[in-house]
Amino acid sequence: MLIAAVLVLIVLGSLLFHFLSPWWWTPIASNWGYIDTTLVVTFWITGAVFTAVVLFVAYCLLRFRHRPGHRAAYEPENRRLELVLTVGTAVGVAAMLAPGLVVWAQFVQVPDDAAEVEVVGQQWQWSYRLPGEDGRLGRADTRLITPENPLGISPHDPSGQDDVIVEAANLHLPVGKPVKVLLRSVDVLHDFYVPEFRAKMDMIPGAVTYFWFTPTQTGTFEILCAELCGVGHSFMRGFVVVDTEQDYQAWLGQQTSFASLAAGSARADAAP
Repeated sequence: MLIAAVLVLIVLGSLLFHFLSPWWWTPIASNWGYIDTTLVVTFWITGAVFTAVVLFVAYCLLRFRHRPGHRAAYEPENRRLELVLTVGTAVGVAAMLAPGLVVWAQFVQVPDDAAEVEVVGQQWQWSYRLPGEDGRLGRADTRLITPENPLGISPHDPSGQDDVIVEAANLHLPVGKPVKVLLRSVDVLHDFYVPEFRAKMDMIPGAVTYFWFTPTQTGTFEILCAELCGVGHSFMRGFVVVDTEQDYQAWLGQQTSFASLAAGSARADAAP
């Protein structure tokens, strides 16, 4: 009796915590409301199953508790029960997977007009690279990284000369325009995550991963690393600033290109 009552209280407490909890997701600031919808569907399905299973266990504890003069009946098979459980489980799993597959299909289909931005993660800071006037990012290789070339851009690729370098500073993006985020790691596994954008992706050394999103609100949003990447993991933070087009262009005009960075390093080396 006591255990059954405790189980019922667990269900009631869980439901009250879900509906009355002050903690919820941060307000969304991108086009990925589909991800929120998918999570809500998962919550409802798993919550319903959790409630049904725990209440069923409580019922069984009461209904089939030991009583003098009663003997349990041995029933090794029940085709009807097995069919109901199999079909119910299949429907529940399909209902959770289907929205995720639809969202994933949208997640990997980047719009043709999306601008490319490269995010480079390393212990423990974020750096960025944006295309210059030619609209293309030059080739890059981790083996080319030096103090004078922090992102490892190939000096022999003409497309990379006008690339905009933003090292260990805030990333600015224009509001209302889709962005394809190219993700590269210099050392270990990282994950570029802005909670308000919902979308995120692991950054794997030796590979370039990607995702895309469209910022829908101006403001400043914190970047987190969503993978444990070493002792300084908690300090690996930064900010994405979503600007109006005018403010974005003003910021972009103040940034340094790879060619300017390389020329400055060459002058510094030549100075007596």
